[in-house]
Amino acid sequence: MGDRLVGHVAALWRYPVKSMLGEQVPRLEVESSGVCGDRGYALWDHASSRVASAKNPSLWSALLAYRATYVREPEPGCPLPPVTIEGPAPTSADAPGARASSADADLNARLSQQLGRRVSLLDRPPPGASLDQYWPPVEGRAYQDVTNELVLPAGSFFDACSIHAISTASLERLRQLQPGSDFAVERFRPNLLIAPCGDSEGFVEEGWVGGCLHIGDQLELLVEGGCPRCVITTLAQGSLPNDIEILRTTARHNQVVAGIRLSVRRSGAIAVGDPVRLIPLPPSGEPAGCHGA
Repeated sequence: MGDRLVGHVAALWRYPVKSMLGEQVPRLEVESSGVCGDRGYALWDHASSRVASAKNPSLWSALLAYRATYVREPEPGCPLPPVTIEGPAPTSADAPGARASSADADLNARLSQQLGRRVSLLDRPPPGASLDQYWPPVEGRAYQDVTNELVLPAGSFFDACSIHAISTASLERLRQLQPGSDFAVERFRPNLLIAPCGDSEGFVEEGWVGGCLHIGDQLELLVEGGCPRCVITTLAQGSLPNDIEILRTTARHNQVVAGIRLSVRRSGAIAVGDPVRLIPLPPSGEPAGCHGA
């Protein structure tokens, strides 16, 4: 059975600093470790010896009020470019400025003052780096109202998978199930928003699990599984308010899954508008008829 067109790339995002708002871009470079520059930086909390993450909102929900952007496009195999960090507007004339650069010598001191904890901006994780994640009281989750430790994959600031995608069909289905909530794509922090072909409805991308997505000229992404959602989807960010029903809806109707986890089989560039083709995988794990195989 050959490949088939399943959709097109509707939008792309990259998140230069973990748990800060990211940048929507027309094109991304994808290398073996994931989107070039994605989660390239993170804040290190000296008191807990943990990576700062909004997964622990009692300490770090304020990170979602900051936006990070690269001063120039990151390139595969090259050192990360500096990032510009824009935070909430100062509350008084003598408050720290709302805009800073990772190249500023006083950046760590300014962020520490703003966040109320001693932090340092890192461009690579220490060995054994971890973060604290809070599980809110949502039926269908194994943990309820508890915080535990999540050890990050070696050498990265990712929680688990290196690339995440969600479809416009999944977002629309969630809106139908809970019309009173705003299921804006930004809540889910994907790298790819995919518009499925035709009149596809529901959580269509979960039907791609076990296959290979060929996007653009040469990029190939393995679909590892559905993406379980966390507390970050419920938190205020940008113009979006706090809303626990975002997570409760995914739990009630789709086992708390929305979107898919991806890994890189073949590096390449991806652009908005690129076709997305699904190539089935035989039991051997190699794509049948995969482009360039």
